[in-house]
Amino acid sequence: MDFQVVVLGGGTSEKLSPLVSKDVPKALLPVANRPAISYVLDLLESSDLKDIIVVVEGQEAARLVGAWISSAYLDRLLVEVVAVSEDIGTAGALRAISKRLVANDVLVISGDLVTDVLPGAVAATHRRNGAAVTALLCYVPVSGPSDAASSGAKDKAKKPCRLNIVGLDITRQFLLHIVSGTDVEKDVRVYKRKIRAVGQMEIRSDLMDAHLYAFNRTTLQDVLEKKETYRSIRLEVLPYLVRSQLRSAPSGGEGTIVDETGNVIVPPNSNLQCLSQHRAIAPSAFKQDLLSSSGGGTHRCCVYIAGKNKYCHRLNSIQAYCDINRDVIGEASHLSGYSFSSHNNIIHPSCVLGSKTTVGPQCMLDEGSQLGDKCSVKRSVIGRHCRIGSNVKIVNSVVMNHVVIEDGCHIQGSVVCNNVQLQERAVLKDCQVGAGYTVTTGSDHKAESLARK
Repeated sequence: MDFQVVVLGGGTSEKLSPLVSKDVPKALLPVANRPAISYVLDLLESSDLKDIIVVVEGQEAARLVGAWISSAYLDRLLVEVVAVSEDIGTAGALRAISKRLVANDVLVISGDLVTDVLPGAVAATHRRNGAAVTALLCYVPVSGPSDAASSGAKDKAKKPCRLNIVGLDITRQFLLHIVSGTDVEKDVRVYKRKIRAVGQMEIRSDLMDAHLYAFNRTTLQDVLEKKETYRSIRLEVLPYLVRSQLRSAPSGGEGTIVDETGNVIVPPNSNLQCLSQHRAIAPSAFKQDLLSSSGGGTHRCCVYIAGKNKYCHRLNSIQAYCDINRDVIGEASHLSGYSFSSHNNIIHPSCVLGSKTTVGPQCMLDEGSQLGDKCSVKRSVIGRHCRIGSNVKIVNSVVMNHVVIEDGCHIQGSVVCNNVQLQERAVLKDCQVGAGYTVTTGSDHKAESLARK
């Protein structure tokens, strides 16, 4: 299959501060004790897509990512790691490497995607339909869309749910309309010429853009060249291609509410009904020929919709990071790459557990870690070479590598980064602790972000 693969590895995202740092860029952030980008690379390898460009923001981050990939995937993948400027966005990153793209089609995948949907399935759909772009759409996870950047359970409960609004043809092959990050309470506006052209459109709010796209190379390069200000694939490049695919279709349309700009309006109340029941908003038959290669459209935008049983989540917020770690050692443990014990946990043979210490189901303890007496670990991930004292409780948390936790500490719903020291009787609840930080004796922290200045 003549595809080039581009993995967008990111850099040191502020959304993930203080978890990421100059020593641990986003791509190497551990998920169930594996670098986040390894999930994407393994997925590509399983689809026999082995010629890969990994784009990383910042020279030092690119060096670290390149060194790890060279060691972990030696003789398995052909990977070129390219450093680009920071904060140029996903479209900017593609623009920076555009001259390296020579294949007929390009598969672009976010390096923070954790999924069991094979990229090869998206690529095959794209090639079969002769599309300009094919986007992977997944059902919104039970924990909510990963675009919500909350940092704790309380924040997540307070934030309004922001969704993708997508319009599909009745065969659910073609992407006719997309609005990203729009509140459901707002009006949804659809060009009436689009309704006239396709005859029928299904409006959905239960699908999310997974940030995995197959592009026709020349179409992609043309958009990146003409639209020099575009920074985002999801918010600008994809919507532009969707808007322009029916540019030559006839205008007008009966049975729709149209404002003075020629848009169809679905008011808030009817919008909610339409979204909840997946009802069509135009009565006439679907006109397939307008989206065929010989029809009036300039190109075609297609979708691959993953099944409801597929796992699909992006590591683009602290809350998402916690959710993914929980899932990969829980209901999505098949993604971890590990074999779980009969107790549904993983304890490395080199770990040492003290007297009356319990490690519950859906837990992971990595190489060389030691726990003192009467400790309790529930639904948590503990990294390599951690030193944990006695009477320590760790619940729903991620503890990275070389962490020292002294006697009597309690950690709940928190992320503790590399080389952190928790002194005696420290308490953390819904906190994030940056690398190298010292939590002082007897201190009590709730919903805080702790990092060295």
